[in-house]
Amino acid sequence: MARLLKLVRRYWVVTLTLAIGCLGIVLALMDAGSAVPWIFSGYALAIAAWQAVGMVRDMLRGHWGLDILAVTAIVATVAVGEYIAALLVVLMLTGGEALEDYANRRAKRELDALLTRAPQLAHRLEGDDIVEIPADQVRPGDVLLVRPSEILPVDGTLRSAETTLDESSITGESVPAEKRAGDAVLSGAVNGQSAVEIVATATAADSQYQQIVALVAEASESKAPVVRLADRYAVPFTLFSLALAGVAWWLSGDPVRFAEVLVLATPCPLLIAAPVAFIGGMSRAARNGVIVKGGGVLEQLSAAKTAVFDKTGTLTRGEPTLVAVRPTRGFGGDELLAAVASAEQYSSHVLAASMIEAARERDLPLADAEWAREAATNGVQAKIDGREVVVGKFAFVREHAPDASRTAIAPGELAVYVAIDGRYAGALLASDRLRSNAHSTLERLDTLGVHQTMMLTGDAKATADHIAAELGITRVRADCLPVDKVHEVSAITERPVIMVGDGVNDAPVLAAADVGIAMGAKGATAASESASAVILVDDISRVAKAVEIGRDTVRIALQSIWIGIIVSVGLMLVAAFGFIPATVGALLQEVVDLVTILAALRAIGGRRDAKAAGRSDVAAGVVSRGAVAGR
Repeated sequence: MARLLKLVRRYWVVTLTLAIGCLGIVLALMDAGSAVPWIFSGYALAIAAWQAVGMVRDMLRGHWGLDILAVTAIVATVAVGEYIAALLVVLMLTGGEALEDYANRRAKRELDALLTRAPQLAHRLEGDDIVEIPADQVRPGDVLLVRPSEILPVDGTLRSAETTLDESSITGESVPAEKRAGDAVLSGAVNGQSAVEIVATATAADSQYQQIVALVAEASESKAPVVRLADRYAVPFTLFSLALAGVAWWLSGDPVRFAEVLVLATPCPLLIAAPVAFIGGMSRAARNGVIVKGGGVLEQLSAAKTAVFDKTGTLTRGEPTLVAVRPTRGFGGDELLAAVASAEQYSSHVLAASMIEAARERDLPLADAEWAREAATNGVQAKIDGREVVVGKFAFVREHAPDASRTAIAPGELAVYVAIDGRYAGALLASDRLRSNAHSTLERLDTLGVHQTMMLTGDAKATADHIAAELGITRVRADCLPVDKVHEVSAITERPVIMVGDGVNDAPVLAAADVGIAMGAKGATAASESASAVILVDDISRVAKAVEIGRDTVRIALQSIWIGIIVSVGLMLVAAFGFIPATVGALLQEVVDLVTILAALRAIGGRRDAKAAGRSDVAAGVVSRGAVAGR
């Protein structure tokens, strides 16, 4: 009941129109029917005048819309005495606007969920006390208590031993994430079944969740080019409708025929179809872990011809992993790795985490250092178990161990050299792993019409060529500076161009591309802010999914527009011969409105995504069973 009252208040003009209609029925039953034509006609003309004011304002701003047909239809039906048809046209016009608004709210449900779930409060630990404060008052370094099933108010690191977080609203992943002490946690995630403590690393405004909210707000306010294309139909459709109505009047000699045609020319389907479809497409994209910053982006994605990729963190995981341990004589492999991992505990280099993780995977004990110091960009020195361990670049290690020699590496690999107590101890090889689904993503893009691919990277040519060869990419540019990437993308002739990247250095080229897609799962960066779309989960296959959603959305938008045009024109032609009375025509147009909205709502795509997920699950099950049989 409360929901119904809310709808009644929100769409009060529709409510008033229905009330006027009910009043007319009551008066007719009470033998006071002579007042009904005056009431219906007066109310219809009042609504027409209200609509006309808005129409004139739009015209003064240079926008020629389709409302002129609705206003003309109302005036024409009143003029020829078809007052019931006039009221039905008013109901159609106001009801169409209400349906559009309701459909938009329905289509934006997934987007709005991000806004309504924004955490408002935080529980800060101050000594033995727990103080409840607004989330926007949290500062980096604050220790916060997060109770079971509460939303994390800010980004931070986990202080408690472990927890399970539901990050589906952030990443799109439905599987709960297991977190341990020291792991980064994101605002907007939902805590598990036990209370935990986190240390804030950002304010609420700078946290991941608020950055996503900002992107969503920007996305929901945009208007796509295809929507403007629908508006451009206004003048020819209006002229055609008025001309057809005039011809029908002239041939029949009956002015009622003019009103009958215009009742069916009311263009609500044309106005509603594209906006509903594009908002539905943005909602579908958000549900699939992609925030699209506007309907125009979906249109560009649907027509994309070329996809350009950064390498590190995009086609590869951006996290080098250990691939080989090469100790020299006198040192064991596990001994060498344990010494390196123990020393790397005191390094901030990106490779440090990889070495430590590799040692833990082999259950190797990590020792504390008596002392440690890091030489920026070169390596780290540490006293471990009474031995001096030096880890880093070849030149740095050779300064401490003159007998050091370079080791052979394959394209895409890098070497970390090690000296122990002044002797060269060996090298560890690491490689940035190719994403497991990178190749399948490129194949999927090709089937979707994105036939040209290119890789731009700041890495060395040998490494770039190695990765490109594995993926079948033939157009490669290595050793790129940010400005080089912009020039390369600007020179591409097969457009629109999609650019996919993840780093701050990719921000200029993401902004320069027709569609910039940022891999933003690891945090909101300059890349995310300059991109047209942001992938919230660390999964490159979402690039192909975004293109698929764009193609589906544009197809459905255009289908819905033409459904409205064709059905309306067909009914107008029938009415021109006098076969559809004005009152019946107004009722038919309501049905056309509803059909058009339902057609446009297909862009939300819930069933398509569910079917696709089902096919993926079946395929995974077949592979899994095959693997078991193979053993």
